[in-house]
Amino acid sequence: MILHCFSATPERAEEASDRGWHVSFAGNVTYPKSEELRAAAALIPERLLLVETDSPFLSPQIVRGKPNSPANVTHTAEVVAEARGIGYEQLDAIVSGNAARLFGWSG
Repeated sequence: MILHCFSATPERAEEASDRGWHVSFAGNVTYPKSEELRAAAALIPERLLLVETDSPFLSPQIVRGKPNSPANVTHTAEVVAEARGIGYEQLDAIVSGNAARLFGWSG
């Protein structure tokens, strides 16, 4: 199961993790008032973490008010990486690996 565009509390993130559900974060995690959502992103185990664009909706803060596009996922990923205390490259590797396993992609 994938929780698309997760927008709940850290407690719900822990519950989702306990159930083994993948949790995907979109541009709303970048909004200034989304502290709880960033805290939730920090709690998800690496093996269950995803990021997404939700295009054309939920543009990241840096382009908020404009239609979202897949290219903007890097902004979301940067914020999730910061919330987790890791670099963007490390988060990219985690999320790319998770997506490949989940969706059966091969390189």
